[in-house]
Amino acid sequence: MEAEAGGLEELTDEEMAALGKEELVRRLRREEAARLAALVQRGRLMQEVNRQLQGHLGEIRELKQLNRRLQAENRELRDLCCFLDSERQRGRRAARQWQLFGTQASRAVREDLGGCWQKLAELEGRQEELLRENLALKELCLALGEEDLGDGSSSTGSVGSPDQLPLACSPDD
Repeated sequence: MEAEAGGLEELTDEEMAALGKEELVRRLRREEAARLAALVQRGRLMQEVNRQLQGHLGEIRELKQLNRRLQAENRELRDLCCFLDSERQRGRRAARQWQLFGTQASRAVREDLGGCWQKLAELEGRQEELLRENLALKELCLALGEEDLGDGSSSTGSVGSPDQLPLACSPDD
């Protein structure tokens, strides 16, 4: 009974005619039950595939949303980097300007200081010259004062007369 093991499709017309009506109905129902079971299994598989697809679609939506958020953050970071780079360049320019200003200011101060040192040296020289002149004048005054006091005679007129010279300096000066 090889025909019993196989399905109805495998039987030839003669083999089917040789089988009895009840056997054909039984085989037909068995085939129908197998096909129904296959359809049910296929339906379950389709449901599982659909469930997995829905899960994947949800995941894709979440990933798209995450991607949009990350792209927005990326734009913000790019803008921030551009801003920070322009600020860095501005800072470098300001530092160069301050360095140039400092160089020019120190040069000007050195020149002014050189002029001040020169003027100070001139003033010290002039002060020494004035001290020497004052000392010479003081000695002259002292000599003239001793001359007037020393012999008791005066070649000049009386006190208060127009030919008497006033003392320009005193010995205490």
